[in-house]
Amino acid sequence: MLFSVNGLAQQGALQNSATKSVSIPVLSGNVTINGVLDEDTWSQAVLIEDLHQVFPEEYVSPSQPTQVRVFYTENALYIGALMLESDADQITDRVLRQGQSLSSDDVFAVILDPYLDRRNGYRFEVNPNGVRWEGLFQNIIEVEGNWQGVWEARAQRNAEGWSAEIRIPFQSLSFNPGSTTWGLNFNRIRRNSNENIAWSSYNREVNPSTSGIATGLENLRQGVGLDVVPSMTLRRNRKFGPGGFEENNFEPQLDVFYKVTPQLNASLTLNTDFSATEVDDRQVNLTRFNLFFPEKRDFFLRDVDIFEFGQIGSGNFNSTSGTGSSAISTPARQSARPFFSRKIGLGSNGEPVDIIGGVKLSGRVGDWNVGTLVINQDETETIDAQNIFVGRTVLNVGSRTQVGAIMTDGNPQSNADNTLVGTDVRYRNTSFYGNTIEMSAFYQETDTEGVANQDNASYGLNFFLPNAQGWQGLYQYKRVEENFFPAVGFVNNTDVEVHHANAGYRHFLAPNSFFRSIALLAEGYREENLDDGSLNTENLDLRLTSFTNTNDSYWTRYNYYKELLQQPFTIYRASDGSGTITIPAGEYSWNEYFMGFQWGGQRKLSGSLQLQGGDYYDGTHFQKNGNVTWRPNRNFSLRFSFTENRIELPGGNFTLRLFGLNSQYAFSSTLSWSNLIQYDNISENMGLNSRLHWIPKAGQQVFLVLNWGLIDADKDNHFDSTVADLSLKFNYTFRF
Repeated sequence: MLFSVNGLAQQGALQNSATKSVSIPVLSGNVTINGVLDEDTWSQAVLIEDLHQVFPEEYVSPSQPTQVRVFYTENALYIGALMLESDADQITDRVLRQGQSLSSDDVFAVILDPYLDRRNGYRFEVNPNGVRWEGLFQNIIEVEGNWQGVWEARAQRNAEGWSAEIRIPFQSLSFNPGSTTWGLNFNRIRRNSNENIAWSSYNREVNPSTSGIATGLENLRQGVGLDVVPSMTLRRNRKFGPGGFEENNFEPQLDVFYKVTPQLNASLTLNTDFSATEVDDRQVNLTRFNLFFPEKRDFFLRDVDIFEFGQIGSGNFNSTSGTGSSAISTPARQSARPFFSRKIGLGSNGEPVDIIGGVKLSGRVGDWNVGTLVINQDETETIDAQNIFVGRTVLNVGSRTQVGAIMTDGNPQSNADNTLVGTDVRYRNTSFYGNTIEMSAFYQETDTEGVANQDNASYGLNFFLPNAQGWQGLYQYKRVEENFFPAVGFVNNTDVEVHHANAGYRHFLAPNSFFRSIALLAEGYREENLDDGSLNTENLDLRLTSFTNTNDSYWTRYNYYKELLQQPFTIYRASDGSGTITIPAGEYSWNEYFMGFQWGGQRKLSGSLQLQGGDYYDGTHFQKNGNVTWRPNRNFSLRFSFTENRIELPGGNFTLRLFGLNSQYAFSSTLSWSNLIQYDNISENMGLNSRLHWIPKAGQQVFLVLNWGLIDADKDNHFDSTVADLSLKFNYTFRF
């Protein structure tokens, strides 16, 4: 349901309910990608000007015009855009480091759905500084931003606003050469006024399911379709203290990517090195269960959407509607995932394990999506070398239904054999009485050496109403039996049955109101033990959130928790071994209250703050966390983040502190230096990650990375070095 303060928006909604279409011409003129649309070829390109607002009022005219020109050659798609701006001071361009998130900057984005299946696609973004950002759509509304593609973009500010030129090689995309029709959309975001503009949208959504149609794409070429990427890493390692050592290593690596067909990609990696991958944000665990860290390694992120299964991991409120799901934790939401690539290349204690090589075949064959991955992982002191296999197939039935299967074989963190098989089905309808609905179900079993072949299944179902306005909600059921063990996947807890539901309503106010929207949200999570049906965890969350026209947000929350501890839970263990704090077995329930706010990142000074307090098991808990970011100019930024938990329990009191300091300096859009320092007072570990990153052009990179670990073992504020790692890595993409 669309809410409007005038009849014009309602009329616009009716006029824009039909899918837009454009015929893209093929041209042969030469265009230099420099951000200035001054070549004659651009005058022959098709001109698109009928963009409309998505926010604050869908389908009304934007406050500032946008002109988009599109053409293609046999090798690439070209997009030129002029973002007119009557007041240049309204342009936000604080990001200059290549690859950094553009969530606080003005952006122009291109969305491509080459198969026109309304399910998958690519998002390419550029800001006024010419910084690129790209991602793969997965679960339709979510974008995996760690994926990296090879494409070109430049931008320039001018007297009229700013302009951008984009070149996307067809070799960087997967598509059906027999189809001349793609899904296409354009999205412009003006951060200062929090205005979202698109060519095509529906129910305030801008994703592959709401894209327009591009026709005329004929005789597209991908060359040989071969990318050869040699890399070299020079590394110096040092371990300090007793048994310390120093060693120097030279490690060559080879990645080969070949398009078997325009729809099917083959990848090969040899002597894989991930030393230049960005480090994880440090987390401290105050729960009884595992933490979940996202994948950041490029080899595993290519075609990552194909390996998604059963919509496991979905379940957040729509990102425009609140502060994320709080009744259910991220590990609980991701639990029972059959394939989690972070298990590969890591030992049982989190230590790196060498990957000798790997091959991947992924893409589409007719109506089938297919993905196959084989990794050869090196041996360790306790685990034999082994091959790890993951296979995934999905049959696209019509435009709304998918039926899939998955199989994994191997155990990267043990010598015990392990196999998993599973199947899933998914249905999505974007025009169900003006709403989008999704339904899915899955079933999977594991077979583990030495474990009884019973109670080894996991299955579930999901129902989603993922609207960006009006009513939204979901219900999820998940059962994870005692012996279900996906060795190449992720499990948070076993022998449990889970119910997760949420519902919310978001109302948009008049465009000139201080608040753009207000949402009231409710969420519940219940986890029961399968053996006796007893309660394990129960959470209830009530939330009121509001967003302003200046990209700020405010929220208040109430949470009710209930837990049954079957055995004592050690919540705190001093790093020096001086003592522990344990919560006795028993049933506990408590209330906590939250309030918080977030300042829009378009400002020089931005940040967030959340306060949380109330009871906690049989004691009390008070938490404050937040961050402050200072961006005096586009070259430099400094971000300080902190979390402090003060917990008082009958068994003892403790305070947990976690700090992070991140500085970034961009010398240009191709050369940057970033530093991250993280510390927590529980482990008394401090880590430094320093990365000098040069990207002369897409597909060419040089990294100089320093990782340094320190510890204050005796808590006297004197830190001793533990490990140091200095790496120089460079790679070059040869494209044929």
